[in-house]
Amino acid sequence: MHGAVAWLLTLAGVVSLLALGSAYRTARIAFAQPTVDPLIAMVEGGSVGGTAAGGVISWKGIPYAAPPVGDLRWRVPQPVEAWAGVKAATRFGPACVQTDTVPKSEDCLTLNVWRPAKPSARPLPVMVWIPGGAMVYGGASIYPFDAMAAKGVMVVSMNYRLGRLGFFAHPALGAESPDDVRGNYGFMDQLAALKWVQRNIAAFGGDPDQVTIFGESAGGGAVLAHLVSPLSRGLFHRAILQSPGAPGGRAKVMGASDLATAEKIATEWSKSIGVTGEDEAALKQLRALPAEKLVEGVSGAATVKALSAGATPPGMAMSIIDGRFLPEPPEAALAAGRQAVVPVMVGANDRDLAVGSASTKYELFGLFGPDADQARKLYDPLGNQTLDELRQQVFADRAMVEPARHLANEMARTGQTAWLYRFAYVAEAQRGRNMGTLHGSEIPFALNAPAAFVGQARVTSSDRAAADLVSAYWVSFGLTTDPNGGGRPTWPRHDRMVDRLAHFTNSGMIVGTDPLKARLDLWERLWSRER
Repeated sequence: MHGAVAWLLTLAGVVSLLALGSAYRTARIAFAQPTVDPLIAMVEGGSVGGTAAGGVISWKGIPYAAPPVGDLRWRVPQPVEAWAGVKAATRFGPACVQTDTVPKSEDCLTLNVWRPAKPSARPLPVMVWIPGGAMVYGGASIYPFDAMAAKGVMVVSMNYRLGRLGFFAHPALGAESPDDVRGNYGFMDQLAALKWVQRNIAAFGGDPDQVTIFGESAGGGAVLAHLVSPLSRGLFHRAILQSPGAPGGRAKVMGASDLATAEKIATEWSKSIGVTGEDEAALKQLRALPAEKLVEGVSGAATVKALSAGATPPGMAMSIIDGRFLPEPPEAALAAGRQAVVPVMVGANDRDLAVGSASTKYELFGLFGPDADQARKLYDPLGNQTLDELRQQVFADRAMVEPARHLANEMARTGQTAWLYRFAYVAEAQRGRNMGTLHGSEIPFALNAPAAFVGQARVTSSDRAAADLVSAYWVSFGLTTDPNGGGRPTWPRHDRMVDRLAHFTNSGMIVGTDPLKARLDLWERLWSRER
């Protein structure tokens, strides 16, 4: 369902959210209870005990919703179950079920909190990380936030349901829970975590009125989804989108499925494993399946391959235009100015994820239609570039780099404060091996943890300096809504009429013209023609 009709159907959700505002404020008073011991916080469900190390206190594996198992599989998150005594919050909770060989469980709705150990006279701004992983793999435990928190900000990370457990819209679910958001269970988990932050973060010394959401790849796509969702309004106050993926800034690259298509995808997959009905009995059969069965065939590689072919993984709709959480494609919401008007940082890497397929140069440049000859001149001026390299450059521009610029343009067009970046720093240990900054390689630098990428023994002083610089911009944005300060090179706000961006390179942060501008302009013309 699209357009004005779909948007009108969300008004009830918006009104409900506004009505809950006073309840959130009451809940903050009820649950935001610091204790005499700085390692113990009283939150929904009970008390949690953390650990202190390296000037940072952390709490890990805190439940923010009931385990989504049994009859709660494919239901929106339910209230957390209470526990007795002080729960040891010293280890990450398991990742949500996926094909990767990691500690994992269907009981996975936990989050983690880091803060500076030094007491603060004022509540600390909060940065909430949404992990990426093509909506099918990954989790919070692989991201260390100690060094970022040491810079003076509070950080929260979360797990959320993945694959067919997180994004699945079987028709029987609509009959069972007609008033629930359907299909986007992973997004609803994220929403529940953001509401948990509003109600509980003061117990750790955090400020629920200064929340930044940030994420990379599918995590960046989730940030975009929350920016345009009416159900997420008021739960965050600034946003960072790092190489945002599904849903992306361009609907024709990594768009969202409409609800009818999502139901068809779920039904066809269910039939393929012998569940042929669409009634309560079919739902009971599906809920009886082992969780591992529900993630078969949806690895990260398989998902990117499917997206490159213009499809979705079998049985998984990816993000869904459900009429409530996502009332319309994000690109349409941005075009109409219906996003949350908050300060935004957005960008991509210079050798980002390539999503697309072409078996010849002729087919590849044919994507540009009447601009095919111009595309050849820009991407392959001498005619000697390999097909593999051309696919990398063309499809990375198509999937990540141009859509990131488009998001910045759209937000700036409506008067929203935006900062645009391109990340091109390559860790010294990777130079000569990588021709640029690969998808996700900016994360360790934003987190001020370059060893997470290359290992402690291979980190150089240059890597550490780059990480300290990049993370300072990220943290400053979380603290003040402006990435600038501290004597760093000034990062200008994005102006869609002026070709300037922050370019993080091996030589430092350089503000100047976009070296890929002509290529991205070509993609912009293509998308304008295809509207």
